[in-house]
Amino acid sequence: MLTPEQRAARDAAIREFVDRFAPGSNADLYAGMLTTICRLANEKCGRGELKLLDTALKELRYAFKIFTPYVLTRKVSIFGSARTPEDHGDYLQAAKFAERIRKEDWMVITGAGDGIMKAGHGGAGREASFGVAIRLPFEQRTNVIIAEDEKLIQFKYFFTRKLMFIKEASAVALFPGGFGTQDEGFEALTLVQTGKTSPIPIVMIERAGGTYWQHWRDYVSSELLRSGMIGPEDMNLFHVTDDVEDAVEHIVRFYRVYHSSRYVNDIFVMRLNAPLPESAVEQLNQDFADILVEGKIEQSVAHTQEAGELPEKPRLHLHFNRHRHGRLRQMIDRINIFDVPITPTAPEPQEAIVVE
Repeated sequence: MLTPEQRAARDAAIREFVDRFAPGSNADLYAGMLTTICRLANEKCGRGELKLLDTALKELRYAFKIFTPYVLTRKVSIFGSARTPEDHGDYLQAAKFAERIRKEDWMVITGAGDGIMKAGHGGAGREASFGVAIRLPFEQRTNVIIAEDEKLIQFKYFFTRKLMFIKEASAVALFPGGFGTQDEGFEALTLVQTGKTSPIPIVMIERAGGTYWQHWRDYVSSELLRSGMIGPEDMNLFHVTDDVEDAVEHIVRFYRVYHSSRYVNDIFVMRLNAPLPESAVEQLNQDFADILVEGKIEQSVAHTQEAGELPEKPRLHLHFNRHRHGRLRQMIDRINIFDVPITPTAPEPQEAIVVE
């Protein structure tokens, strides 16, 4: 335990170091990380735990570096089995989906392996693909499309890899797969359901006439919904289809009027691609009052605390109750069908992790 004098000396030394080597608007965050490192030393954290933290930080730093040049392009994370053969209907459907979403100026992120992952890269093309690979002692190998590409990232830990899959994605597309696919699908749903990531469209796609996701939805409905483990509105958080055009339309339509969102203190701020008529705002207040803690849904401009984040876009401000995310999804869907003129602009996706 440090004395007050020792803590003051430590903090002064950290401030001096940051001012010299990492100045700028994020200096407070760098100082906070260095303070955490010092606390780890004082608390005598084990070497194994320190190695874990060191590796995780290095992996995330490098991944951020790779994705940063493409921040203005929306991306979809594609999941599915590495074992799907190239002549299988699901493989062909995944390739077709990736090719089609690329035509909407999106990029794709996959786990960089074979099967559905290779199909995603093949459909979108190498230039529009990211590979987020995991080092395993068996099965996983980098597919020939993304191998040696600068947008291929190798991860040691699943948790850092999974963070990038969601953080960088404006949508998730799931094709049939094994435990890993189910894990990624349920995690994406959990993060959206609990508000630990911003609202994003989640689509489950398979070959025409397939039953994989139909059976999955039947299980969710008959076991989770029937028993009250999820609510009826949670069924709005995903979309099941065997049609590529339907899947792409579902994703693209999500961002027709709605653009992105974040919290400013206790206010949920929705950024829009066009202002809504006052009659539309009033309709939203009538139909979605049940998700408000207090007050009304109001149209506004950028909050001063948003610090230059898309200042030209109109906003909706609301005191969201932070737990009825299925209803929030319904509200976004309603916003996207209002007949308002949209001026095309370069997309600037929000950070996927909710900003508090």
